[in-house]
Amino acid sequence: MEYTKSLKNIKKYINVVVITMIIMLVIFVVKAYMEGNFSSQSAFENYIRQFGVFAPIALIVIQLLQVIFPVIPSILGSIVGVALFGSLKSFIFNYIGVTIGSIISFLLARKYGASFVKKIITEEKYEKYIGKFQGGKGYTIILVFTLLIPLAPDDILCYLSGLSKMSFKKFMWIIIFVKPWCILAYSYGFGALFTHIAG
Repeated sequence: MEYTKSLKNIKKYINVVVITMIIMLVIFVVKAYMEGNFSSQSAFENYIRQFGVFAPIALIVIQLLQVIFPVIPSILGSIVGVALFGSLKSFIFNYIGVTIGSIISFLLARKYGASFVKKIITEEKYEKYIGKFQGGKGYTIILVFTLLIPLAPDDILCYLSGLSKMSFKKFMWIIIFVKPWCILAYSYGFGALFTHIAG
């Protein structure tokens, strides 16, 4: 009994710490958004650059949060990442942030349900996508295909996956092995574009 009680207390403390961290990170990004730091590529670039040696961490955190709370397009992070760090490092930083954010979105949806998801992605978008993407047996194929397409609503599908019958393990492996290709295309595509413009 004592062991079970202690385990429950530990889980409770972990939940409190995680929620507190998420709230702090959200405040961090919302403040930056309100100050206009995401209003353009140059503004975002200057904002990330001011973190100095911690600039990669700042980019990872922002990309993580934009999946959970989509206040800026993820493609902007790829553009700025390439401009500041080059194609390879931009890919690595963006991949880490987007992957962690996608997994967190899935877990939040699974824990808090549809009412929570509607507040994050809006009820209008929820109703628009829930019928199309969640009901059929081919949902896994749709998820994989959507993750590979640039500018597709993959952030929304991370939440919908959490509401579906898909296992966490299956979702995690799909994100880890499928999501990189789109980010890789962004990173090296923008890298080639910048090189062409500079040349």
